[in-house]
Amino acid sequence: MKTLNMNFKRRDFLKAISIGVASVAVCDVFRGCRSSSSRPNIIYILADDLGYGELGCYGQQKIRTPNIDKLAAQGIKFTQHYSGSPVCAPSRCTLLTGKHTGHCYVRDNDEMGGWEDPTKEGQRPLPPDTKTLSSILKKAGYTTGAIGKWGLGGPGTTGEPNKQGFDYFYGYNCQRQAHSYYPTHLWRNDKKHMLEGNENGRQGEYSHDLMANDALKFIKDNKDRRFFLYIPFTIPHVSIQVPEDSLNEYKDKWPETPFIGKHYASHSTPRAGYAAMITRMDHDIGRIMALLKELGLDNNTLVIFSSDNGPTFAGGVDAEFFKSAGPLRGLKCSVYEGGIRVPMVARWPGHIAPGTTSDHVSAFWDVLPTLAEIAGTPVPKDIDGISFRPAFLGKTGQKKHDFLYWEYHSYGGRQAVRMGDWKGIRLNVKENPNGPIELYNLRVDIGEEKNVASKYPDIVKKIDKIMKSRIPSEIPKWNFGV
Repeated sequence: MKTLNMNFKRRDFLKAISIGVASVAVCDVFRGCRSSSSRPNIIYILADDLGYGELGCYGQQKIRTPNIDKLAAQGIKFTQHYSGSPVCAPSRCTLLTGKHTGHCYVRDNDEMGGWEDPTKEGQRPLPPDTKTLSSILKKAGYTTGAIGKWGLGGPGTTGEPNKQGFDYFYGYNCQRQAHSYYPTHLWRNDKKHMLEGNENGRQGEYSHDLMANDALKFIKDNKDRRFFLYIPFTIPHVSIQVPEDSLNEYKDKWPETPFIGKHYASHSTPRAGYAAMITRMDHDIGRIMALLKELGLDNNTLVIFSSDNGPTFAGGVDAEFFKSAGPLRGLKCSVYEGGIRVPMVARWPGHIAPGTTSDHVSAFWDVLPTLAEIAGTPVPKDIDGISFRPAFLGKTGQKKHDFLYWEYHSYGGRQAVRMGDWKGIRLNVKENPNGPIELYNLRVDIGEEKNVASKYPDIVKKIDKIMKSRIPSEIPKWNFGV
């Protein structure tokens, strides 16, 4: 055994330390190695139209979600988290830009190809200069991937995922195409991936399985790099379609009325099919978690699960039977709680305490500053979001919003404001921008059953002022005339 050289001088010691620090820094820049103290990998999983009450950890009794429930048990569950909008595209825009729908670019679903021509794909694209969560994390040294449903700019537009900060994309570029789980093709970056098993109406390749497997491959391929993986799964958005091996788990479990579809696919046992879809997604989330453990990434990966808006009313879905919105009023397309309050659970061993529940009020536009802060990179100043990192980590000093704001431009136009425990809603805004505001106290009336606007005119005035403080959209149809 060698003894320590006593002539090893202090300046040599400090020089050695500095070399070691520099080596770590170089290693960090090139992302070729990692240490336990490095910033985490981030996986953000987004379900499509999954309701507040459709997970076991949020009270679901009929649909099995053991792996998502395990995420909540090993991490944190938020009870007052909100999506960015009651529908797909604008909700995802708020998530990726940190701006609510009174400020962000995409404020409603907007089909650039229309519904008539199936060869045309894509929704209104994000502008080329958009600062997105993905571009911010990419600049911070993360390898970025998106696998699932996009909906923020069709092929060849400025909104393509690869032009919005993602190194890699696989899935549905166009959300119209995502109404079938057996499409003719998906997209890998800017190239079509033709699915031969689905030619001529066959159902040989289930898109969710392809995307889940691709997510596993992305993790394996980037196990030695710091990565951000955004997984906007299409489940449980209709059409109700699921392979038999999953359907069999729920077949003959409940009385069924066959659904005969026009816009969406028909299904002989829609209750069983819908439940089976959610459980299949849950199984694949379990596969992701198992792979992280196998690769030794388990303790250095933050995993978040949420949904883009409330549960649907279409395509044969029986939201009442499953109590899909839990105790909340309204479904998808509604700015009542059931349309916008969504589940969010997160797990990050050693940082997020297991079995934690938080009632912190947060929304999709808070995700960007939260993840930027966790990644150790500057947060843009021109956003509406507030980091909920302290709430994640159980620390003091969590800042709160003065208010949350939503606007939605279909069904006559709708606005909503949450201000403390108060919730204000204005309907038919396009016809009457100064119409009556409904007022609810969510602390005592989570189901928004008792309109108390006449009792609190001062609160109504404050909410009206917030609603009128929105920045007009450059898209004329996304304005209310105020």
